[in-house]
Amino acid sequence: MTAAQQLKALEKGQINAVELLEQTITRAEEIAPLLNPIALKLYSRARQAAQEADKKRASGNAGRLCGLPITIKDSQFLAGYPCANGSQALSDFVPTETCRAVELLEQEDAIIFAKTTCPEFSLTGVTDSEIYGLTSNPWNIERTCGGSSGGAAVAVASGLGSFSLGGDGGGSIRIPAGFCGIIGFKPSFGVIPREPCFPSWQSLVAYGPMTRSVSDARLFFEVLSEGFTAEDKPKSSPGKIVYSEDLGFAPVDNDVRETFHQLIEMMRQADFDLVEDNPGLPSSVITWAVTACYDAAENARGSAYNIDYLGEVAKGFIDFGEQFNAEEFDEAQSHREVIRNHYAEMFARHDARILITPTLGCEAFPHGSIHPHKIDDTHIELPWLDWASFLYDANLAGMPACAIPMGFGDEGLPLSLQIIGPTDSDYEVLRVAEAIEKLIGWDNSIVTPGSSNLGQTA
Repeated sequence: MTAAQQLKALEKGQINAVELLEQTITRAEEIAPLLNPIALKLYSRARQAAQEADKKRASGNAGRLCGLPITIKDSQFLAGYPCANGSQALSDFVPTETCRAVELLEQEDAIIFAKTTCPEFSLTGVTDSEIYGLTSNPWNIERTCGGSSGGAAVAVASGLGSFSLGGDGGGSIRIPAGFCGIIGFKPSFGVIPREPCFPSWQSLVAYGPMTRSVSDARLFFEVLSEGFTAEDKPKSSPGKIVYSEDLGFAPVDNDVRETFHQLIEMMRQADFDLVEDNPGLPSSVITWAVTACYDAAENARGSAYNIDYLGEVAKGFIDFGEQFNAEEFDEAQSHREVIRNHYAEMFARHDARILITPTLGCEAFPHGSIHPHKIDDTHIELPWLDWASFLYDANLAGMPACAIPMGFGDEGLPLSLQIIGPTDSDYEVLRVAEAIEKLIGWDNSIVTPGSSNLGQTA
């Protein structure tokens, strides 16, 4: 069920919060051994919250999310509970504060029953860590679920709640949403509060909703953004939409390209106003990698954790970042303005506010089968850069971007569409995403682990 369906059932008294939580916990205990999406169980705390939620609903004092079981990411602060962020080096860390986004969810009486798995320090696009192990894709357990919000996507896709709070600094919401066939929305930078939090990637990461429908994503965005109203009310018509199959540089598998073309034709027949173009930029992977890795190295130098406990990937990130000086980092930050300007110019050329692309250039790949991409001969391999080429610009420019399912690839796994808009066009992006979701007719029935052909398009 979607969040809206669960909330309606709670409101009508068809189920109460305690019952819904117990059903969710039962599902979680069935799924966890197969897919490993849970980093920390919070069942006792959740059961107390569910009892309180039923009392609030009975007294007419229910919040907008009253009684809804949800999850948050292992990297997100919840006061008094471990927050390892996927790392042995932080296995003993317990924050004394709760991040504001989590507070907002609990203020509306949502029930957090678990924290979800992520790779070490949430640094990579697959979810595997020495502290929690490997998290698998619910469509095919031999495949990656993506990352870094991999456990969050798996939880939503396999029925462990209808919402999870993700974090996205370089595609970390959109990658797993794309691979797992759910909705993943990265809002405009700074719209959803992130602090208190770990200090790294302060200029890149946005928290956002991972859900089973776009309407659910909009509901949670409204809660998390504290009434964000930075734009005028969107027009009834989406206006002109720019599309690009590869942004002029991104590697795209044939099945992704074909499915994207089929969707464009469906949209034309449904009278969407489409024009093909792109921002005219080369890949921004170097700008992103310098920004992300230099920042990771800076924070590692100033941290209290023991670097000897770091895994290979985290060490590689830090080693890569150590190769750059402050001047090179500043140069990368200057290029972020170039990216913003090119997108603004592209939108202005067509009097448009939306760009659509594939989210990823491939289906979810088998565990351990990434083909590494080298930035140059002297630097270490950063394996996620090629297949996530569509994602970095939205982080670097602070733009909202939503991933929605668009069909299936040759191997029966979900493919995903990305909808991007200018900064603060969050509601427009969600509105267009919902219109396309309705056109496609995606079936978001709960996935059964190990199956490879469960969803369908109309």
